[in-house]
Amino acid sequence: MYHAPESITVTEAIKKMERYCAYQDRCHKDIEAKLVTMRLIPEAKEQIILHLLKHDFLNEERFARSFARGKFRIKKWGKQRIIRELKFRQTSAYCIKIALQEIPEDQYLATFHALAEKKFDAITETNIHKKKKKLIDYLLYRGWESQLVFEKVKELTP
Repeated sequence: MYHAPESITVTEAIKKMERYCAYQDRCHKDIEAKLVTMRLIPEAKEQIILHLLKHDFLNEERFARSFARGKFRIKKWGKQRIIRELKFRQTSAYCIKIALQEIPEDQYLATFHALAEKKFDAITETNIHKKKKKLIDYLLYRGWESQLVFEKVKELTP
C-alpha cells in the first residue's frame, strides 16, 4: 500500500536542520542534499538556508577549518586530498586557503614521516620495486605531495 510522504512545516524543517548542523559542522552541499530528502518547495529551502546562515548554524569557513583539522589529525590525509575533498564539497578557494592554515607545518611533516615509515614497515612485499610502488600509491592516494613522497621513498629504500 502506498503512503504519501509526510509533509513537514518550514518551522519543523528549520528545527531539524538546526539539530543537524549543531551536531557537526556541515557544508552547503550537505544541507542542500538533506533538504532535498524533505521534499520542500524551493522557496522554503531558501528560507531555511538563510535562517541557518543568519543564526550561524551554517558557516563555510568554520566547516572548512574543522574538516581540514579532522581529516589531517584522524585520517592522516595530506593537503592535496583535503583540497580535493573540499573542492568536491564546493567550498570556496578562500575558505580552502584558510582551512589549510589550521595544519601546523611541523606537525604536518612529522605526521607524514611517521605514516610513511609505519606503512613501509607494514608492507610485506619482498620485491623492492613492488614495495616502493605500494608505498608511493598509498601516500599519493592519501593526498601527500609527490615531491615529499618520492624523497621519502628514496630515503627508505637503498
